[in-house]
Amino acid sequence: MEQAPSQTYRMIDVCLLAGKIMLQSGAETYRVEDTMTRIAASFGVLHSHSFVTPTGIIFSIDGSDPTKLVRISERSTNLHKVTHVNAISRQLSSGEITLEQAYARLQEVDASRRAYPIPLQIASAAIASGCFTIMFQGSWADFLPAVVTGGIGFAGVLYFHRLVQIKFFAEFLTSFIIGLLSSLFVYTGLGQELDKIIIGSVMPLVPGLLITNAVRDLMAGHLVSGLSKGAEAFLTAFAIGAGIAIVFSFY
Repeated sequence: MEQAPSQTYRMIDVCLLAGKIMLQSGAETYRVEDTMTRIAASFGVLHSHSFVTPTGIIFSIDGSDPTKLVRISERSTNLHKVTHVNAISRQLSSGEITLEQAYARLQEVDASRRAYPIPLQIASAAIASGCFTIMFQGSWADFLPAVVTGGIGFAGVLYFHRLVQIKFFAEFLTSFIIGLLSSLFVYTGLGQELDKIIIGSVMPLVPGLLITNAVRDLMAGHLVSGLSKGAEAFLTAFAIGAGIAIVFSFY
C-alpha cells in the first residue's frame, strides 16, 4: 500500500516519538523496536528497520527517504509512560485513532510529568529502606534509622542529579552520605547494626530495573544495548560500593 510522502514522514515521526518516550522511560530495547515495527506495519509498511541503543534510535523504511536519528540523552524509570505508549500503539494498529491523533497524544505523553510527586517518592523510598532492613534480618531498633537514612539518601540522589550531570558522582556522593548517617546513628546508640542499616538504605538506589533490562536485551540478541546497560548498572553499583567503602575506611 503506497502512501503520500507527507503521510510517510508523519508515520516515521510517530514511530520515533513512540520509541523515544519508551526508551527514556526505561523500556527494554527489543520492546521499543517491536512497538515501532508494529506501528509501521499497521500502515502497510512491512519492511521497516530500526536500530535502538540506550543513547539513540535510527529508523528507516526500505526504498524511501529519509532515514532519521533521535538522540537519547536522559533516561529514567517511568513505566506509566511506557503503558500509555503501548495503549496508543494498539489503538493505532486497530484503527481506533488516526495518525495525527496518535502523534498529538504521544506529544502530550512526552510533555507530561507522569511521575509521582517528589515528596511521595522520598517517603516511599524511606519506608522501603526500613522494610528492607527488617527483610535482611535487621532488628526493629534499626527500622527508624534506616527510614531516615534511606529517605535522606534518596532525596540526596535527586538533588545531586540536578547539580552534577555525571550520574556516577551523584550516586557516589549519596552513598557516602548514607554511610555517614548510618555510622552516626550507630555511634549515638540510636541504631544497633551498621551493616543492616546501610544495606536497607542503599536498596532504593540499586539499579534493579537496569540489570533486568540488560539481561532481557542480551537474551533477545541485542548485544550492544545489553552490554551498555550492564556496564551502566555496574558503574552504579561501583559508585554505591565506593561511597560506603570510604566511610568504612575511617574506622
